[in-house]
Amino acid sequence: MIEIPSLRPESRYGIPTSDLLLFNRQYIVGYSYLFRQPRWAMQIIGESTIPMEDEFDRLDNFREDFRIPEKFRSTLNDYKGSGFDRGHLINSADRKGSKIINSETFLLSNMSPQKPGFNHVIWLKLEKAVRVLAESGKFAEVYTICGPLFAIGRKIKMIGDNRVVVPDAFFKSVLAEKAKAQSTNQLAMWSFVIPNAKTKKPLKNFLVPTVEVERRAGLQLWDRLRGEKSDALKTKKGGCGR
Repeated sequence: MIEIPSLRPESRYGIPTSDLLLFNRQYIVGYSYLFRQPRWAMQIIGESTIPMEDEFDRLDNFREDFRIPEKFRSTLNDYKGSGFDRGHLINSADRKGSKIINSETFLLSNMSPQKPGFNHVIWLKLEKAVRVLAESGKFAEVYTICGPLFAIGRKIKMIGDNRVVVPDAFFKSVLAEKAKAQSTNQLAMWSFVIPNAKTKKPLKNFLVPTVEVERRAGLQLWDRLRGEKSDALKTKKGGCGR
């Protein structure tokens, strides 16, 4: 049996479950029919993706993703007047290798309802921090997976005729391969859970063990890691697993 992770470099360390897999040129989405948005999105930021072939501003061509069955699809009208941003999971600033690559980040299959004070501040800060990490030269490749989180037991808020569910929080997990790796310590991992709200707190306040993200999201992250290495990375709040 051929494993899906072997087909794309983004999923080298595993790929979580979803209702529908959407393969784009430089990122993958696991889409949720129930929530009408991504359950997760994953990418690599490395030497092959950082260079910019074209100089251009972000395209802002938000649009439906017609690969999703209509009854499970979100639309532009769902977000209009809702008070929520069409929040990127894979941000456009990371995908500027060409116009078509940047354009793919504006598919609504890559969007979740985000409060403006969250989207424009702490989420943007985290995106920039990961990009700085990838460009530091300390790591050969940086893998990220992020997605929405929904609180069990709380009243559900939905927007639009398609009833797009508003997340209570968002997670991002970062797995980095060290450029000059030692055989026993070649990977580093950081995971964050941030409420979908405006905050002035520093990013370090939102660091959590990856196992906590897995419990809250109902997903298994980086599942191709095995044994003590995986346990050490996933139970630590940040950095290497030693």
